[in-house]
Amino acid sequence: MPSFRCMIPIFDVRPGHAPEEVMEAALEGIGSVHHLEANGLEIVGAVPVITVRFLVEASTRAEEDALARRAAVVLAESVDVVASHGAVRITRRVKGRWVGIIP
Repeated sequence: MPSFRCMIPIFDVRPGHAPEEVMEAALEGIGSVHHLEANGLEIVGAVPVITVRFLVEASTRAEEDALARRAAVVLAESVDVVASHGAVRITRRVKGRWVGIIP
């Protein structure tokens, strides 16, 4: 099964929400549509960036990429409830490398 990653920069937690809810929302969003592989949090240029790695059902490359794009939308919508954020970046594992796909 093809492996993808979505990375989303987090700018601020919305009032009434705790910081840990951001990762929870991200995992619930992607986990509702795909099998989760891993997740993490990095600080890039003083901005927290959540990374969620997941698998999609094998089919054609175009269909797999389309599923990953839809997952990115679900991720952004889920996180948006608890935090303001930047654009989601999507990468696909290809022969041991992470390759960007066009959103």
